[in-house]
Amino acid sequence: MKPSMHGKVYLVGAGPGDPDLLTVKANALIRAAEVILHDDLVPAPILALASPHTMVVNVGKRCGAKNITQAEINRLMIASARRGLNVVRLKSGDPGIFGRLAEERDALESAAVPYEIVPGLTAALSAAASLGVSLTDRRTSSRIVVITAHRAHENESEPPTDWHSLAANNSTLVIYMPGRNFAALQQELLDAGLDADTPAAIVSSASTPEQREHCTTLGRLDNAPPMPAPAILLIGRTLEHAARSAAKFAPLKWESLLDAAEVSIAETNSNQNLERSLTS
Repeated sequence: MKPSMHGKVYLVGAGPGDPDLLTVKANALIRAAEVILHDDLVPAPILALASPHTMVVNVGKRCGAKNITQAEINRLMIASARRGLNVVRLKSGDPGIFGRLAEERDALESAAVPYEIVPGLTAALSAAASLGVSLTDRRTSSRIVVITAHRAHENESEPPTDWHSLAANNSTLVIYMPGRNFAALQQELLDAGLDADTPAAIVSSASTPEQREHCTTLGRLDNAPPMPAPAILLIGRTLEHAARSAAKFAPLKWESLLDAAEVSIAETNSNQNLERSLTS
């Protein structure tokens, strides 16, 4: 005999970090949840939306002493729902982008626990928006490739990434969890046929007050400064606008300021002399 089930599990995307980028539905579910099982990357301001009576549990994989397995997370979701509780499984970004959504969905279906998937804004979109770029552009790229450079231990036997195929047709590459040492990735992409002058950008902690970004090219990617996790790496011709903007707002040197001032003064004096000659 199956136990009665009145609860439900919501697999919710918390977005990239900025509470203002939560969907209206995610906001409402967090406020109404009786149990929240959240990842490490979900920030405190979002968790603060929960009711004081909500049981909030960190089930992140990066907790050190709080380490928890995926099987244990699955059991927590199922047990809570079977007690008649509404559960929010809160994941950073979008639950379907490198968030083990499929594994948790399968566990809930096997246990006959009702669930709903609530999408969220993934970090790639927020990172691109902060750089003022579009991930697609009909003039340069009509394809986005989303991939992770990090491999779980159990997947290390997988064949090497076919960068030649992924980078074809001027794709925009969106690389999650790229690490900090880009030399090997850089060489693989150059070997795959990408030009060294292909624009690239690293964005750390997208949409949060700690956000940092670094615009570069594939040829100089190995010299990029270390960026704190979570970070995302974007590579492609659609980033040329970001490269131009970075150059435009580069730190101003005193010599260039004087040059600009002299031009401005000369133009002003010329205009004033012209006005005098016309009015005299």
